[in-house]
Amino acid sequence: MARRDFIIKDTHRGLWYEDGVLVRVLEAGRYVVPWPLDVGFYRRPHVEVVLVDIRERDLTIKGQEILTADMVAIRVSIVVQFRVTDPRAALHQVEKYEDRLYSDVQLAARRSLASMTLEAILTNRNQLSEDILRDVKEAASGYGVEILRADVRDLVFPGNLQEIMHRVLAAERMSEAQLVEARTKAEVQRIDAAARAEARRLEAGAQTEADRLAAEGEAATQRIKTESDIQALRAREHAAAAYTEHPALLRLIELETLRDLARTANARIYVGFDKFARGDGQGS
Repeated sequence: MARRDFIIKDTHRGLWYEDGVLVRVLEAGRYVVPWPLDVGFYRRPHVEVVLVDIRERDLTIKGQEILTADMVAIRVSIVVQFRVTDPRAALHQVEKYEDRLYSDVQLAARRSLASMTLEAILTNRNQLSEDILRDVKEAASGYGVEILRADVRDLVFPGNLQEIMHRVLAAERMSEAQLVEARTKAEVQRIDAAARAEARRLEAGAQTEADRLAAEGEAATQRIKTESDIQALRAREHAAAAYTEHPALLRLIELETLRDLARTANARIYVGFDKFARGDGQGS
C-alpha cells in the first residue's frame, strides 16, 4: 500500500484535509498519509496537510504618513509581535491573516493618531501603542491570532518641525535642569536650616541640663551646710547640758583658756575688778 510519511514539529500545527474538507488539526508528531486509490466502488479520499507556523513573529508596518488632530503630517513605523493560536480560524476566517493583521494595525494607528495632537504624541508615545493593542487585539482573536505587543518604532516629522522640536526639547531640558538645580538648592537650604535648628535645640537642652545640675549642686551644698549647722547647734546644746550638769567642766575650760592666754605676750587678763570695786566702796 503506497503512503507518505511526514513529521510536524512543535513549532507548527497541521490542518488535515480530505477531498478539500478540513477533518482535524494535527499536533506535533509523525503521520502517515495514504496515496489516493480507486478500486471498484472503493475510493480513498485525497488527503492534503497544510502546515501553520505557531511561533511568535514580528510584523513591521513601515512609514505610514498620518495626520494628527492638529493637522501635522507625521510618518510612523510600528512593530507588532503576534502568534497564531487557532490554526483553523487563521486559514478559514480570512484569506491571509498576516495581510489582515497589517491592515488592522494600520487602521488602528490612523484612528489613534487622528485623535491626538502633536504635543500629546510627543509627551506620551505609549498611548499610541496602547491604543493599537487595544483596538487590534480583539479583532485579531477573531481570526485566530494573538497580539502580544505593539510598539511605535519610529516617528518622523517634517524637516522644519524637527528643527522646532529640537529647540523645544533643548528648552525643556534646560528648564528641567534649572528646576532640578532650584529644587536641590532649596533642599540644601532646608537641610541647613534644620541642622541649625537642631543645633540650637541641642544647645538649649545642654544649657538647661547644666542649669539643672548647677541648681542641684547648690541645693546639695546648702543642704550639707544646713545639716552641719544643725549638728554644731546640737553639739553646743549637748555641751551646755553637760556644763549645767557638771559645773567643774566649765571651770576646767576656763582654766585652759587662761593658760592659752597666758602664753600670749600681748594678752591682758583682768580678774575681780567688780569685787575690788565693791571692796573699795565698802572701805570708804
